[in-house]
Amino acid sequence: MALLLRPQQLQRLASHSNPKKDHRINGYQKRKEHRVQTVRCGSAIAIDAPSSSTASVVRWAHSKVQGPRSEMEDEIVLRTDGGGLAGFSFAAVFDGHSGFSTVEFIRDALYDECERVLEGGLVLTSKNFKAIKDAIQEAFVSVDAKLITWLEQKGKEDDSGSTATAIFVGDGVLIISHIGDSSVVISRSGRAEVLTGPHRPYGNNMVSLGEIKRIREAGGWIVDGRICGEISVSRAFGDVRFKTKKNEMLEQGVEEGRWTKKFISRIKFKGDLLSASPDIYQVDLGSDIEFILLASDGLWDYIKSSEAVNFVRNELRKHGDVQLACEALTREALDRCSQDNVSVVIADLGRTDWQNLPVQGPNFFYEVSQALGIIGIVSLGIYISSILSL
Repeated sequence: MALLLRPQQLQRLASHSNPKKDHRINGYQKRKEHRVQTVRCGSAIAIDAPSSSTASVVRWAHSKVQGPRSEMEDEIVLRTDGGGLAGFSFAAVFDGHSGFSTVEFIRDALYDECERVLEGGLVLTSKNFKAIKDAIQEAFVSVDAKLITWLEQKGKEDDSGSTATAIFVGDGVLIISHIGDSSVVISRSGRAEVLTGPHRPYGNNMVSLGEIKRIREAGGWIVDGRICGEISVSRAFGDVRFKTKKNEMLEQGVEEGRWTKKFISRIKFKGDLLSASPDIYQVDLGSDIEFILLASDGLWDYIKSSEAVNFVRNELRKHGDVQLACEALTREALDRCSQDNVSVVIADLGRTDWQNLPVQGPNFFYEVSQALGIIGIVSLGIYISSILSL
């Protein structure tokens, strides 16, 4: 979750309450949220009908926990009936910040817009990646424009925003559309492969360096890994202060004493500081891919991708229940002191006989070699010390 640093915004965040609306998944009312270790947890499971191109059944599950946060600003959307997208399933994780308004808007609008531009899934089945990419790009940008208009017409200041990572699964392929710092990981024969990079204005990886360059070219600046010293994600829906109300943001900063008039007189914006333009990828779902794991940064900031994959695999070995594995993974993030909302979606591709798969234990020979190596280094150090003391 990207937090803004302004005290008055944090105060509004603490006092905000979520809309009490019914959410529906595959036409069924979402299960009533329940408590897990004194935090709120929501979960659901859905099963895909096997397509003509696959003999296996994809089993979907999702779970979200509020954690120690005062509010639940994450949301999950799961559409697995395939009716609106020509047999493709859709899942998305939205990680909101500074209020729930943006998440409330995009949780329905994004799927509807994707369904429209993808022509009910016909574009997906065409296997023309350029056409797919152009359509999804159009959907994200269009939804953000409509959202900003809606936020501006609310008649009051609304600084809310949200990351969004969506996946389309069907016909032997996985298509990812991604803005923000949630992430998609696959288990390939037990090995974790990270398919997305976090859109954050700090770090030395190619994604972060590209984001830093874009922000500076737009006239923005970065302080302590935050755009204008405030927000730690560089792509998101909403966040009008960094898009259509940048000049108002500068003036407010002067009023709050965060910078001077002389400073803002030198600022010349040339574009939006935050972008809703997604990274879009296509991955073939080969026979060695066991499951897909989509989760918010409340998980990834505390659990490595390899650890998450191993955790899910071991849970499935125990009982074979993907929903129980999903809920256990969210609880594991809390056990590791996650301070954020945590949202997780798992798509088990149905290719693995989990309960007949040998339990993966510690690598005895690797651990012995590591121990011998350490003993050798310590012994060498003692020997050198004894020589020097002569």
